[in-house]
Amino acid sequence: MNKQEVILCEGLANSLERAVGQCPHDKLFILTDECTHRLCLPLLKDVEAVRGAAEIVIAPGDAHKNLATLASVWQVLSDGGATRHSLLLNLGGGMVTDLGGFAASTFKRGIAYINLPTTLLAMVDAAVGGKTGINFNGLKNEIGAFSPAASVLIETEFLRSLDAHNFFSGYAEMLKHGLISTPEHWAELLTFDTECIDYGRLKQMVGRSVQVKENIVREDPLERGIRKALNLGHTVGHAFESLALAEERPVLHGYAVAWGLVCELYLSFRKTGFPKERMQQTVHFIRQNYGVFPFDCKSYDRLYELMQHDKKNTAGVINFTLLKDIGEIAINQTADRDGIFEAFDFYREVMGI
Repeated sequence: MNKQEVILCEGLANSLERAVGQCPHDKLFILTDECTHRLCLPLLKDVEAVRGAAEIVIAPGDAHKNLATLASVWQVLSDGGATRHSLLLNLGGGMVTDLGGFAASTFKRGIAYINLPTTLLAMVDAAVGGKTGINFNGLKNEIGAFSPAASVLIETEFLRSLDAHNFFSGYAEMLKHGLISTPEHWAELLTFDTECIDYGRLKQMVGRSVQVKENIVREDPLERGIRKALNLGHTVGHAFESLALAEERPVLHGYAVAWGLVCELYLSFRKTGFPKERMQQTVHFIRQNYGVFPFDCKSYDRLYELMQHDKKNTAGVINFTLLKDIGEIAINQTADRDGIFEAFDFYREVMGI
Protein backbone atom coordinates (compact mmCIF):
# COMPACT_ATOMS: atom_id res chain seq x y z
CA MET A 1 0.00 0.00 0.00
CA ASN A 2 1.40 3.39 -0.97
CA LYS A 3 2.31 5.82 1.81
CA GLN A 4 0.13 8.89 2.11
CA GLU A 5 1.50 12.30 3.06
CA VAL A 6 -0.14 13.89 6.09
CA ILE A 7 0.35 17.65 6.26
CA LEU A 8 -0.42 19.79 9.31
CA CYS A 9 -1.24 23.01 7.48
CA GLU A 10 0.30 26.35 8.38
CA GLY A 11 -1.61 27.97 5.51
CA LEU A 12 -4.46 26.17 3.77
CA ALA A 13 -4.05 27.81 0.36
CA ASN A 14 -0.32 27.06 0.08
CA SER A 15 -0.69 23.50 1.33
CA LEU A 16 -3.57 22.77 -1.03
CA GLU A 17 -1.78 24.32 -4.02
CA ARG A 18 1.21 22.08 -3.29
CA ALA A 19 -0.85 18.91 -2.76
CA VAL A 20 -2.88 19.37 -5.95
CA GLY A 21 0.28 20.27 -7.87
CA GLN A 22 1.84 16.95 -6.84
CA CYS A 23 -1.06 15.05 -8.45
CA PRO A 24 -0.99 15.75 -12.21
CA HIS A 25 -4.58 15.40 -13.48
CA ASP A 26 -6.80 16.12 -16.43
CA LYS A 27 -9.91 16.98 -14.39
CA LEU A 28 -10.52 17.89 -10.76
CA PHE A 29 -13.67 17.06 -8.81
CA ILE A 30 -14.54 18.25 -5.29
CA LEU A 31 -16.81 16.06 -3.14
CA THR A 32 -18.70 17.72 -0.27
CA ASP A 33 -21.86 17.06 1.66
CA GLU A 34 -24.55 19.73 1.83
CA CYS A 35 -23.11 21.13 5.07
CA THR A 36 -19.47 21.39 4.00
CA HIS A 37 -20.58 22.73 0.61
CA ARG A 38 -22.18 25.64 2.44
CA LEU A 39 -19.70 26.17 5.28
CA CYS A 40 -16.30 25.02 4.04
CA LEU A 41 -16.14 25.15 0.25
CA PRO A 42 -16.23 28.99 0.21
CA LEU A 43 -12.90 28.96 2.08
CA LEU A 44 -11.30 27.46 -1.04
CA LYS A 45 -12.58 30.12 -3.45
CA ASP A 46 -9.21 31.90 -3.64
CA VAL A 47 -7.14 28.74 -4.17
CA GLU A 48 -6.08 28.85 -7.79
CA ALA A 49 -5.42 25.10 -8.02
CA VAL A 50 -9.07 24.20 -7.41
CA ARG A 51 -10.71 26.96 -9.42
CA GLY A 52 -13.16 25.52 -11.94
CA ALA A 53 -13.33 22.11 -10.26
CA ALA A 54 -16.54 20.16 -10.82
CA GLU A 55 -18.62 19.88 -7.65
CA ILE A 56 -20.25 16.71 -6.30
CA VAL A 57 -22.65 17.32 -3.41
CA ILE A 58 -24.15 14.49 -1.35
CA ALA A 59 -26.56 14.36 1.60
CA PRO A 60 -24.91 14.59 5.03
CA GLY A 61 -24.86 12.01 7.79
CA ASP A 62 -23.88 8.39 8.26
CA ALA A 63 -27.33 7.22 7.13
CA HIS A 64 -26.27 8.26 3.60
CA LYS A 65 -22.92 6.45 3.66
CA ASN A 66 -24.39 3.75 1.47
CA LEU A 67 -24.39 2.14 -1.94
CA ALA A 68 -26.93 4.57 -3.39
CA THR A 69 -24.80 7.60 -2.49
CA LEU A 70 -21.66 5.86 -3.74
CA ALA A 71 -23.37 5.15 -7.08
CA SER A 72 -24.42 8.79 -7.35
CA VAL A 73 -20.77 9.88 -6.97
CA TRP A 74 -19.66 7.39 -9.62
CA GLN A 75 -22.42 8.73 -11.88
CA VAL A 76 -21.27 12.34 -11.58
CA LEU A 77 -17.67 11.31 -12.23
CA SER A 78 -18.76 9.37 -15.31
CA ASP A 79 -21.05 12.11 -16.62
CA GLY A 80 -18.31 14.67 -15.98
CA GLY A 81 -15.84 12.81 -18.14
CA ALA A 82 -13.51 11.66 -15.37
CA THR A 83 -10.68 9.41 -16.51
CA ARG A 84 -8.06 7.31 -14.74
CA HIS A 85 -5.98 10.52 -14.67
CA SER A 86 -8.58 12.61 -12.81
CA LEU A 87 -8.32 13.75 -9.19
CA LEU A 88 -10.96 13.81 -6.44
CA LEU A 89 -10.74 16.19 -3.47
CA ASN A 90 -12.82 15.05 -0.48
CA LEU A 91 -13.80 18.06 1.63
CA GLY A 92 -15.76 17.03 4.71
CA GLY A 93 -16.03 14.81 7.74
CA GLY A 94 -15.41 11.10 8.06
CA MET A 95 -18.47 10.12 6.04
CA VAL A 96 -17.22 12.18 3.07
CA THR A 97 -13.61 10.98 3.28
CA ASP A 98 -14.63 7.32 3.74
CA LEU A 99 -17.13 7.29 0.89
CA GLY A 100 -15.11 9.60 -1.36
CA GLY A 101 -11.98 7.53 -0.88
CA PHE A 102 -13.87 4.37 -1.79
CA ALA A 103 -15.43 6.03 -4.83
CA ALA A 104 -11.97 7.10 -5.99
CA SER A 105 -10.37 3.73 -5.29
CA THR A 106 -12.96 1.91 -7.43
CA PHE A 107 -13.75 4.32 -10.28
CA LYS A 108 -11.81 3.27 -13.41
CA ARG A 109 -10.04 0.82 -11.05
CA GLY A 110 -8.68 3.73 -9.07
CA ILE A 111 -8.09 7.45 -9.40
CA ALA A 112 -6.01 9.67 -7.12
CA TYR A 113 -7.67 11.51 -4.27
CA ILE A 114 -6.81 14.05 -1.59
CA ASN A 115 -8.53 14.28 1.79
CA LEU A 116 -9.24 17.66 3.35
CA PRO A 117 -11.02 16.74 6.60
CA THR A 118 -13.18 19.38 8.26
CA THR A 119 -14.11 17.64 11.54
CA LEU A 120 -11.95 16.52 14.42
CA LEU A 121 -13.04 12.91 13.90
CA ALA A 122 -11.94 12.94 10.29
CA MET A 123 -8.64 14.69 11.08
CA VAL A 124 -7.45 12.23 13.70
CA ASP A 125 -9.05 9.06 12.37
CA ALA A 126 -11.22 8.64 9.27
CA ALA A 127 -9.16 10.64 6.76
CA VAL A 128 -5.81 9.14 7.85
CA GLY A 129 -4.64 5.58 7.30
CA GLY A 130 -6.10 4.55 3.95
CA LYS A 131 -9.31 2.85 5.07
CA THR A 132 -12.23 3.63 2.78
CA GLY A 133 -15.75 2.25 2.64
CA ILE A 134 -19.50 2.41 3.08
CA ASN A 135 -22.09 0.88 5.39
CA PHE A 136 -24.05 -2.07 4.03
CA ASN A 137 -26.83 -4.34 5.23
CA GLY A 138 -27.09 -2.45 8.51
CA LEU A 139 -23.39 -2.92 9.32
CA LYS A 140 -20.72 -0.24 9.72
CA ASN A 141 -18.05 -0.07 6.99
CA GLU A 142 -18.98 -3.53 5.75
CA ILE A 143 -17.79 -2.79 2.19
CA GLY A 144 -14.50 -1.04 1.55
CA ALA A 145 -10.85 -1.16 0.60
CA PHE A 146 -7.42 -0.12 1.82
CA SER A 147 -6.59 2.75 -0.52
CA PRO A 148 -4.57 5.68 0.86
CA ALA A 149 -5.08 9.26 -0.22
CA ALA A 150 -2.25 10.93 -2.10
CA SER A 151 -2.21 13.41 0.77
CA VAL A 152 -4.24 14.43 3.81
CA LEU A 153 -4.30 18.11 4.73
CA ILE A 154 -5.02 18.84 8.40
CA GLU A 155 -6.30 22.41 8.77
CA THR A 156 -7.39 22.85 12.38
CA GLU A 157 -8.92 26.29 11.71
CA PHE A 158 -11.99 24.37 10.50
CA LEU A 159 -12.50 23.25 14.10
CA ARG A 160 -13.41 26.75 15.31
CA SER A 161 -16.87 26.34 13.78
CA LEU A 162 -17.39 22.77 15.06
CA ASP A 163 -20.29 22.22 17.47
CA ALA A 164 -19.70 20.51 20.81
CA HIS A 165 -21.17 17.14 19.77
CA ASN A 166 -18.91 16.83 16.74
CA PHE A 167 -15.92 18.05 18.76
CA PHE A 168 -16.41 15.30 21.33
CA SER A 169 -17.03 12.72 18.61
CA GLY A 170 -13.51 13.31 17.32
CA TYR A 171 -12.08 13.66 20.79
CA ALA A 172 -13.09 10.06 21.56
CA GLU A 173 -10.66 8.84 18.89
CA MET A 174 -7.97 11.08 20.39
CA LEU A 175 -8.70 9.53 23.79
CA LYS A 176 -8.27 6.10 22.22
CA HIS A 177 -4.92 7.20 20.78
CA GLY A 178 -3.89 8.36 24.25
CA LEU A 179 -4.80 5.00 25.77
CA ILE A 180 -2.72 3.07 23.22
CA SER A 181 0.30 5.41 23.38
CA THR A 182 1.61 6.98 26.61
CA PRO A 183 0.33 7.88 30.09
CA GLU A 184 1.36 11.48 29.42
CA HIS A 185 -0.76 11.76 26.26
CA TRP A 186 -3.71 10.07 28.01
CA ALA A 187 -3.46 12.39 31.03
CA GLU A 188 -3.26 15.49 28.84
CA LEU A 189 -6.48 14.46 27.10
CA LEU A 190 -8.32 13.89 30.39
CA THR A 191 -7.29 17.30 31.76
CA PHE A 192 -7.65 19.45 28.61
CA ASP A 193 -10.17 22.27 29.07
CA THR A 194 -12.88 21.30 26.58
CA GLU A 195 -15.18 24.13 27.64
CA CYS A 196 -12.75 26.95 26.86
CA ILE A 197 -10.68 25.47 24.04
CA ASP A 198 -7.12 26.64 23.44
CA TYR A 199 -6.99 26.04 19.68
CA GLY A 200 -3.23 26.46 19.52
CA ARG A 201 -2.77 23.68 22.06
CA LEU A 202 -5.49 21.61 20.39
CA LYS A 203 -3.57 21.82 17.10
CA GLN A 204 -0.50 20.36 18.81
CA MET A 205 -2.60 17.59 20.37
CA VAL A 206 -4.17 16.78 16.99
CA GLY A 207 -0.66 16.49 15.55
CA ARG A 208 0.35 14.05 18.30
CA SER A 209 -2.83 12.04 17.81
CA VAL A 210 -2.31 11.78 14.06
CA GLN A 211 1.30 10.71 14.67
CA VAL A 212 0.14 7.83 16.88
CA LYS A 213 -2.08 6.54 14.09
CA GLU A 214 0.51 7.15 11.36
CA ASN A 215 3.20 5.22 13.24
CA ILE A 216 0.92 2.20 13.65
CA VAL A 217 -0.34 2.29 10.06
CA ARG A 218 3.22 2.53 8.74
CA GLU A 219 4.14 -0.62 10.68
CA ASP A 220 1.03 -2.57 9.66
CA PRO A 221 -0.81 -0.98 6.71
CA LEU A 222 -3.21 -3.89 6.05
CA GLU A 223 -4.24 -4.56 9.67
CA ARG A 224 -2.64 -7.99 10.04
CA GLY A 225 -1.18 -7.25 13.45
CA ILE A 226 -0.54 -4.14 15.54
CA ARG A 227 -2.90 -1.94 13.51
CA LYS A 228 -5.68 -3.76 15.34
CA ALA A 229 -4.72 -1.53 18.28
CA LEU A 230 -6.67 1.23 16.56
CA ASN A 231 -9.83 -0.85 17.04
CA LEU A 232 -9.83 -0.35 20.82
CA GLY A 233 -13.41 0.53 21.74
CA HIS A 234 -14.70 -0.27 18.27
CA THR A 235 -15.86 -3.89 18.60
CA VAL A 236 -18.55 -2.86 21.09
CA GLY A 237 -18.76 0.68 19.71
CA HIS A 238 -19.72 -0.44 16.20
CA ALA A 239 -22.40 -2.69 17.70
CA PHE A 240 -23.83 0.28 19.60
CA GLU A 241 -23.70 2.35 16.40
CA SER A 242 -25.42 -0.32 14.31
CA LEU A 243 -28.12 -0.90 16.95
CA ALA A 244 -28.76 2.84 17.12
CA LEU A 245 -29.18 2.99 13.33
CA ALA A 246 -31.51 -0.01 13.33
CA GLU A 247 -33.65 1.58 16.04
CA GLU A 248 -33.69 4.93 14.18
CA ARG A 249 -31.86 6.79 16.94
CA PRO A 250 -28.49 7.29 15.22
CA VAL A 251 -25.47 8.39 17.24
CA LEU A 252 -22.20 9.99 16.22
CA HIS A 253 -19.38 7.52 15.64
CA GLY A 254 -17.12 8.93 18.33
CA TYR A 255 -19.83 8.72 20.94
CA ALA A 256 -20.33 5.03 20.13
CA VAL A 257 -16.56 4.50 20.42
CA ALA A 258 -16.47 6.28 23.80
CA TRP A 259 -19.27 4.05 25.11
CA GLY A 260 -17.48 1.05 23.59
CA LEU A 261 -14.34 2.03 25.51
CA VAL A 262 -16.28 1.72 28.77
CA CYS A 263 -17.04 -1.93 28.00
CA GLU A 264 -13.64 -2.78 26.56
CA LEU A 265 -11.67 -1.17 29.37
CA TYR A 266 -13.74 -3.28 31.75
CA LEU A 267 -12.81 -6.38 29.72
CA SER A 268 -9.20 -5.18 29.85
CA PHE A 269 -9.43 -4.87 33.64
CA ARG A 270 -10.91 -8.36 33.97
CA LYS A 271 -8.84 -10.22 31.36
CA THR A 272 -5.48 -8.46 30.98
CA GLY A 273 -5.05 -6.59 34.27
CA PHE A 274 -5.65 -3.00 33.15
CA PRO A 275 -5.32 -0.80 36.29
CA LYS A 276 -8.68 -0.24 37.97
CA GLU A 277 -7.93 3.40 38.85
CA ARG A 278 -7.09 4.30 35.24
CA MET A 279 -10.24 2.52 34.06
CA GLN A 280 -12.31 4.52 36.55
CA GLN A 281 -10.70 7.83 35.57
CA THR A 282 -11.38 7.21 31.89
CA VAL A 283 -14.95 6.02 32.46
CA HIS A 284 -15.63 9.10 34.62
CA PHE A 285 -14.44 11.38 31.79
CA ILE A 286 -16.67 9.56 29.31
CA ARG A 287 -19.71 9.65 31.59
CA GLN A 288 -19.22 13.39 32.19
CA ASN A 289 -18.80 14.34 28.52
CA TYR A 290 -20.69 11.79 26.42
CA GLY A 291 -23.87 11.11 28.31
CA VAL A 292 -25.23 7.61 27.92
CA PHE A 293 -26.50 5.23 25.25
CA PRO A 294 -29.49 3.61 26.94
CA PHE A 295 -30.30 -0.06 26.43
CA ASP A 296 -31.65 -2.85 28.61
CA CYS A 297 -30.85 -6.53 28.96
CA LYS A 298 -33.29 -7.34 26.16
CA SER A 299 -30.77 -5.77 23.74
CA TYR A 300 -27.81 -7.94 24.82
CA ASP A 301 -28.48 -10.70 22.31
CA ARG A 302 -28.84 -8.24 19.42
CA LEU A 303 -25.63 -6.45 20.38
CA TYR A 304 -23.82 -9.78 20.63
CA GLU A 305 -25.11 -10.76 17.17
CA LEU A 306 -23.89 -7.46 15.71
CA MET A 307 -20.45 -8.00 17.26
CA GLN A 308 -20.23 -11.38 15.54
CA HIS A 309 -20.11 -9.51 12.20
CA ASP A 310 -16.99 -7.57 13.19
CA LYS A 311 -14.31 -7.81 10.49
CA LYS A 312 -11.58 -8.71 13.03
CA ASN A 313 -13.32 -11.94 14.02
CA THR A 314 -12.00 -15.36 13.07
CA ALA A 315 -14.37 -18.32 12.60
CA GLY A 316 -17.14 -16.52 14.45
CA VAL A 317 -15.04 -15.87 17.58
CA ILE A 318 -15.34 -12.23 18.67
CA ASN A 319 -11.93 -10.55 18.64
CA PHE A 320 -10.97 -7.61 20.86
CA THR A 321 -8.07 -5.26 21.25
CA LEU A 322 -7.52 -4.88 24.99
CA LEU A 323 -4.92 -3.14 27.17
CA LYS A 324 -2.65 -4.41 29.95
CA ASP A 325 -1.92 -0.78 30.79
CA ILE A 326 -1.76 2.48 28.89
CA GLY A 327 0.38 1.83 25.83
CA GLU A 328 0.60 -1.91 26.58
CA ILE A 329 -1.58 -3.36 23.83
CA ALA A 330 -2.98 -6.87 23.74
CA ILE A 331 -4.42 -7.69 20.30
CA ASN A 332 -6.37 -10.81 19.32
CA GLN A 333 -8.09 -11.17 22.69
CA THR A 334 -11.38 -13.01 23.01
CA ALA A 335 -14.29 -13.01 25.42
CA ASP A 336 -17.18 -15.43 25.65
CA ARG A 337 -20.85 -14.51 25.69
CA ASP A 338 -21.02 -14.39 29.50
CA GLY A 339 -17.98 -12.12 29.71
CA ILE A 340 -19.39 -9.73 27.12
CA PHE A 341 -22.75 -9.63 28.88
CA GLU A 342 -20.88 -8.88 32.13
CA ALA A 343 -19.28 -5.90 30.37
CA PHE A 344 -22.76 -4.71 29.33
CA ASP A 345 -23.86 -5.02 32.97
CA PHE A 346 -20.84 -2.94 34.05
CA TYR A 347 -21.64 -0.29 31.45
CA ARG A 348 -25.25 0.02 32.59
CA GLU A 349 -24.20 0.22 36.23
CA VAL A 350 -21.45 2.86 35.91
CA MET A 351 -23.38 4.93 33.35
CA GLY A 352 -26.43 5.00 35.61
CA ILE A 353 -28.97 3.21 33.42
